[in-house]
Amino acid sequence: QVHLVESGGGLVQPGGSLRLSCAASGSIFSILVMGWYRQAPGKQRELVAAITSGGSPNHADSVKGRFSISRDNAKNTVYLQMNSLKPEDTAVYYCNARTVVADHWGQGTQVTVSS
Repeated sequence: QVHLVESGGGLVQPGGSLRLSCAASGSIFSILVMGWYRQAPGKQRELVAAITSGGSPNHADSVKGRFSISRDNAKNTVYLQMNSLKPEDTAVYYCNARTVVADHWGQGTQVTVSS
């Protein structure tokens, strides 16, 4: 089992920045990919960015050039640096850890971009 704890959400003005953190514990050796998803009200959950155990990142087209995913293996933590935030980035952001047998999810953290 993998346990994920997110932090770093909040309220920010358009153009501002936030950094989300996701700390993993438990069977972390089994994790293949970690990623960030988001879900806005009335919309489906969508992939924002992901990073493999080898450190290869992938970002959704909507956030390329603004968001950056990274990981610190020593701390078992994945980060999402979000810059140039837009109102349409407002959503609950979820951390995900994918193993061979299951997807594991954090509790979610709210990001609100508003003036």
